[in-house]
Amino acid sequence: MLVLLGIAVVVAGFIARINPLLVILIAAVVTGVLAAVTTGADPRALFDAGVATLARLGEAFNDNRYFHITWLILPVIGVLERAGLQERARQLIAQVRAATAGRLLLVYLLVRQATSALGLTSLGGHPQMVRPLVAPMAEGAAEAEHGPLPDKVRFRIRGMSAATDNVGLFFGEDIFIAIGSIVLMVGFLEQAGIRVEALHISLWAIPTAIAAFLVHGVRLWLFDRSVKRDLAAPAAADAEAAQ
Repeated sequence: MLVLLGIAVVVAGFIARINPLLVILIAAVVTGVLAAVTTGADPRALFDAGVATLARLGEAFNDNRYFHITWLILPVIGVLERAGLQERARQLIAQVRAATAGRLLLVYLLVRQATSALGLTSLGGHPQMVRPLVAPMAEGAAEAEHGPLPDKVRFRIRGMSAATDNVGLFFGEDIFIAIGSIVLMVGFLEQAGIRVEALHISLWAIPTAIAAFLVHGVRLWLFDRSVKRDLAAPAAADAEAAQ
């Protein structure tokens, strides 16, 4: 039962609102040391247990070092935005006469689903794609069509941009056979005595992805009409007031 004190450390740390990473690290060390205590180990063995626990954590962190890339991308995105990335994105899309916010997001949805189905889930995302590029381009398309946007409409476009990325990723990644969700489903069903091939789950995700694309495509079409209606109402009111 002493080993379960690691859980108590986690609970106490969260209640005290201590840094979660520090709490988990301390809990892991406590659990490793107490596991050695229950075996009647000497002090030297306790020290070795603590070192071994830290070594395991370091090994796991090193094996998942792709997380480092995220922290390298964020400063790069910040520098690009400071240099005018969002403004250039707005100007670029404003030159496309047929572009609207909904049409642009529909194209992004298709690209996001297709790349996620190939396992390239990191090509999109809110911090590295939606905020610096997709949302500003959608706003630029709406500004080119309707003129200056009020904050309410601008925030709606940003929200729909983030939602489009979520839909594309969620329904596209399940087509990729080696994605974690498919592996989890295969393992869970296997434990229940149901043997299912990962390829079959991947194939059955394709109709769902197509349905999601069609449903969200209709939402984007309605979104364009909604934005046009919301911007037309104040313009009509201003015209009546001028008369």
